[in-house]
Amino acid sequence: MKKERTKPTFNLWQCTAFMLKNAWHTRKSAVIGCILIAALGTGKSVAEMLVAPMILRQVESAVSLSTLLGTIGLFTAILVLCSGIKDYLTVGAMFPRMDVRIEIIRQLNVKSGSTSYPNRLNTRFLETEEKSYDACSSNSSPTENIWKVWTLVLTNVFGFCAYLFFVSDLNPLLLVIVILTTVVGWLVNRRVHRWGYDHREEQAACIHRSKYFYKVSTDRDYAKDIRIFGLKKWLDDLWNKTLVLYRGFLYRREKIYCLSVLADLILSFLRNGAAYVFLIALTLRNGLPASQFLLYFAAISGFTEWITGILEQSSTLYKECLEISQVMEYLNWPEPFCFTGGIPVPAQSDGDYEICLSHVSYRYPESEKEIIHDMNLTLHPGEKVAVVGLNGAGKTTLVRLICGFLDPTEGSVTLNGIDIRSFNRPEYYDLFSAVFQDFSLMEASLAVNVAQTVNGIDEEKVQKCLSLAGLAEKVRSLPKGIETPIGRMVYEDGVELSGGETQRLMLARALYKNGAILLLDEPTAALDPIAENDIYLKYNEMSQGKTSLFISHRLASTRFCDRILYMENGVIAEEGTHGQLLAKGGGYAKLFEVQSRYYQKGGAA
Repeated sequence: MKKERTKPTFNLWQCTAFMLKNAWHTRKSAVIGCILIAALGTGKSVAEMLVAPMILRQVESAVSLSTLLGTIGLFTAILVLCSGIKDYLTVGAMFPRMDVRIEIIRQLNVKSGSTSYPNRLNTRFLETEEKSYDACSSNSSPTENIWKVWTLVLTNVFGFCAYLFFVSDLNPLLLVIVILTTVVGWLVNRRVHRWGYDHREEQAACIHRSKYFYKVSTDRDYAKDIRIFGLKKWLDDLWNKTLVLYRGFLYRREKIYCLSVLADLILSFLRNGAAYVFLIALTLRNGLPASQFLLYFAAISGFTEWITGILEQSSTLYKECLEISQVMEYLNWPEPFCFTGGIPVPAQSDGDYEICLSHVSYRYPESEKEIIHDMNLTLHPGEKVAVVGLNGAGKTTLVRLICGFLDPTEGSVTLNGIDIRSFNRPEYYDLFSAVFQDFSLMEASLAVNVAQTVNGIDEEKVQKCLSLAGLAEKVRSLPKGIETPIGRMVYEDGVELSGGETQRLMLARALYKNGAILLLDEPTAALDPIAENDIYLKYNEMSQGKTSLFISHRLASTRFCDRILYMENGVIAEEGTHGQLLAKGGGYAKLFEVQSRYYQKGGAA
């Protein structure tokens, strides 16, 4: 099935305007340098074209030796001056161009770090993000190389105008042939570049697979599994299959490119042949002097090169702008959440916030099944609520809806009676302290990891939060206390925490933020039963005065909560206290009975 061809979101002129805008606000010299380098390049080329005919003409006119040497000296000075200044500007142009590229990377980082959470679940968004960073990855990437291409385009345009002056009195048919053949060649090249754009998804898929297999094969996190389960041959087979697919793609691409080169060669032969025929006929008919013949010969040859250069560089420019269009598409990707403006979150001095879910349903993009179905739930101020259930019941999705990472596909989530979609979303996020199953651990000090800032850290508060999370003894054992760096990728003297210690650290981070609402999604998953019990004993102190939502697979934790929600298939199947749910003898009681066996001496396996 043939893939439907898609047009780039932004055209060449929009991409150029985007780069000019960034350059003008970052380093204007990136733009000015292009124009100056192009002008000097054209001046040097015109001087090179004129030097031989002018000297030959003076020889034919029998001028004095001093006049001839003066002409030679003048052209030499012009060539040296143009070459020297041009080379100096070319070297210096690298730095402002690099600054513009770095500014675009900064914009990409801002977009990546602040985009709405649903975008992170969108495969096309993630692919566009990867391509955008690829377009800014090096000095030869499109967001920097485009200045070089535009310099060449301007050089060819200036040269075309200059050389047109010298060939304007020749037969117009010659100019028509030259222009026509070069335009046809440009169209062929453009079609080839269009093929590359139309098949970019196929190439990206091959590259993405190869990067993934390389990461798995070399990442330390996978090393044990590869050795224990003997996965080397399996990974090698997958790697080789990916390479075969990529080689197939490259073969098809290079075949297209070779045909393009052949067509260009034929057109060049026709173009240059016609030019030579017209020039020789003119010379034989009008008896041109040698200097005039040489001037026309150089002008026509140069004129064809300028036209070819304009169209070739235009094709290159189009190709670069296809990549820059991906950058612009990513930066302009619509945000479903309100990150600026919106209704301010109501300030509550006592932290009394009530969250209500009214007939809420949620379905992930491209999924046919609802993860949450027609749910009604109210979290009262200061209430401790536990959410339990088997994997896939919808517990984590419920947390994401409550804390505003996702908006329901049906129904509404309100805070004190106001739909959270009306709020400024970052302000709404400030209400929550959370520990999720997936978290970020920075290569920085323990204190920075807890406070999530490098300035104004309250060290006493950090110590207290670490103590509440059960890490006081660990901190005392560290060589630099809370200033000890975590991880060894950046710091040679860094320490690596165990899974349980890392999870405690995330708890300390949530406590340090001290949000009005505490969300804990499997906060004890990496802890042994004794350590888990220690956390439970401190749970009341940790959540004092806060509304808290606690998700766990281990039902023993739920007895510390005011209310327990037992979820099945995206709905609240049972609700009540630990004792009430056990008395019902339903799904919660059965699951608790199964789990409790493994903690009882001599329990059935």
